[in-house]
Amino acid sequence: MQKTLKEIAEYLGGTVTGDPETLIAGLATLDDAGEGQVTFLANPKYASKVATTRASAVILPPGADNCGRNAVTVANPYLAFAKLLTLFYVRPAEPRGVMPGAFVAEGVTCGEGVTVYPGASVAAGVVLGARVTLYPGVALYPGVRIGDDVTLHSNVSVREGCRIGNRVTIHNGTVIGSDGFGYAPDGPSWYKIPQIGIVVVEDDVEIGANCTIDRAALEVTRIGRGTKLDNLVQIAHNVITGENCMIVSQVGISGSTKLGNHVVLGGQVGLAGHIQVGDNTMVGAQSGVPGNVPANQVVSGSPAIPHREWLKASGIFPKLPEYRKTLGALEKRVQELEAKLAEKG
Repeated sequence: MQKTLKEIAEYLGGTVTGDPETLIAGLATLDDAGEGQVTFLANPKYASKVATTRASAVILPPGADNCGRNAVTVANPYLAFAKLLTLFYVRPAEPRGVMPGAFVAEGVTCGEGVTVYPGASVAAGVVLGARVTLYPGVALYPGVRIGDDVTLHSNVSVREGCRIGNRVTIHNGTVIGSDGFGYAPDGPSWYKIPQIGIVVVEDDVEIGANCTIDRAALEVTRIGRGTKLDNLVQIAHNVITGENCMIVSQVGISGSTKLGNHVVLGGQVGLAGHIQVGDNTMVGAQSGVPGNVPANQVVSGSPAIPHREWLKASGIFPKLPEYRKTLGALEKRVQELEAKLAEKG
């Protein structure tokens, strides 16, 4: 595929500087791009590389120096580059139907353009929407409902009754709808509380590899529309996430916690159960959140506190041994002065 710089600018809603008929056939970084490729500048600290890149064109933010090169100016070069990667390189897979070696039970409903690879298993009562792709090792338990344009990569398991919306991608090894961690004390032992709810994954969600999302004890564990989960995320039973949340690797969210819309949780964040995190809140990496967090906050640390306060506190930590030594010297000096005063008194 080749596109002129003019066509690319129209696709991105940007403006061209230089030759609009320049042909572009691919994309690369500022360092690696060559003739016939377009690159991008998203971070100002790399602005000097615009002058030395061998790319045929550069995607730039407003006000950036094009150094005499062909350029397309857009408000968000990083987003523009992502859109061009989709345009040039992402192609819809050709549907291949139910392939030999796949197991599809009687009574399964399949939409148009479904692909089920060998080794996938689809149980009775499952509903598959249009253009669903199930890779080898996918297991869909009875009563699962899958929307349109869904891709489940190898060894994904979706347990009984759970629902997956439209345009959802789930990566290798993730489990949707495993039992929530619920046990009632019974003397010295524990009695398992049956988990009879489901998981609902709404439209336009992407879930990374080896995540676990537990079914609700009674009702629904819900992943809100547009939310993105990195690899190795654990979401407990009855958790509700809002829309367009970003949850980074190794986050753990305890049961019955609710996230607002557009919440961002950094890597290895831990959230206690039965709390609420408000809209547009950001939680720094490795933070522990023991209680509710209002909307529009940035918090860090364990226990989490406002981020600016955490920065000040973390700056003190390395100096604590020095402060302890100074405090000990002052304490000794005070004792000496008190002793002298006592002698004179």
